[in-house]
Amino acid sequence: MAYVISDACVSCGSCADGCPVGAISQGDSQYNIDADVCVSCGACAATCPTGAIAEG
Repeated sequence: MAYVISDACVSCGSCADGCPVGAISQGDSQYNIDADVCVSCGACAATCPTGAIAEG
C-alpha cells in the first residue's frame, strides 16, 4: 500500500530527496506521493521531521 502525506506536512522537501523512485513531488500547499509510482519502502516516512507520512 502506498504512503500518503497528511496536512502536517511543512513542505521541507526531505521526503522527496529520500524517495528512491521519485514518487514525491511538490503540490500546491504540500508534497504529494504518486501512489502508482510508490513502492511502499518507507524511506520518505523515515526522513519526515513532522511525522506527516504514513502508510495509507
